[in-house]
Amino acid sequence: MTPVLEAKGLVKRYGRVTAMDGADFDLRAGEVLAVVGDNGAGKSTLIKALSGAVIPDEGTILVDGNEVRFHGPLDARKHGIETVYQDLALAPAQDIATNLFLGREKRRAGFLGGAFRLLDSSGMRTEARRVLDELGIDIKSMTQPVETLSGGQRQAVAVARAAAFGTRVVIMDEPTAALGVAESAKVLELIGRIRDRGLPVVLISHNMPHVFEIADRVHVHRLGRRVAVVSPRTHSMNEVVGLLTGALRMNEDGSIQEVGVTTGLNR
Repeated sequence: MTPVLEAKGLVKRYGRVTAMDGADFDLRAGEVLAVVGDNGAGKSTLIKALSGAVIPDEGTILVDGNEVRFHGPLDARKHGIETVYQDLALAPAQDIATNLFLGREKRRAGFLGGAFRLLDSSGMRTEARRVLDELGIDIKSMTQPVETLSGGQRQAVAVARAAAFGTRVVIMDEPTAALGVAESAKVLELIGRIRDRGLPVVLISHNMPHVFEIADRVHVHRLGRRVAVVSPRTHSMNEVVGLLTGALRMNEDGSIQEVGVTTGLNR
């Protein structure tokens, strides 16, 4: 099966610092792929390259098997790739519907929308309600300012915006980082609903329990490149932590061994 989103040999240098050193990546249709790595591993640079925020010095990015070149986030959006950043990029004083259509506002039909560029506020609220209902997000009023919502509800609005316009991939950067247990659970449920709709999700997270709860595969990033891809069904959290810290390594046959030990742990 051709990956929905793929990267081969990505390199990005900042002066003498190499943030990506031949990084590979592949995302399959209908899956949640978690990307994990220690601070400074280069996973943020990888995700920025896939979302158009960073232009690699070398390597290729492919969407549905076709090579693409992103010169900015808008290019990635045109290919159906939406990103939910950790700061959410919401306008707190604006209502939910306005935030859902931020940068993609609908205008009224006919002369009023063309000559006077009047917004179709009613249409945006109706569409916003439909999107939130489809994703099971319980927010009463579309006219409610985002600043009055809880942290989990704000995260849900940002995720709903990505799901509404992402036709191929949704990328989420630490979506549960600032949330409590109950709100995190709701966000994980929302990620599962997006996957169930057939839209693959890339999840960047430091929270291993969350990763193992929702991910279908785990991409382990270390020293600027992918060192392993494992399944939560066949590998433990301790093994993933060992891979990302360098205490363990994965062999070509899929077995895992301690660094400096000649025999691996067969899987």
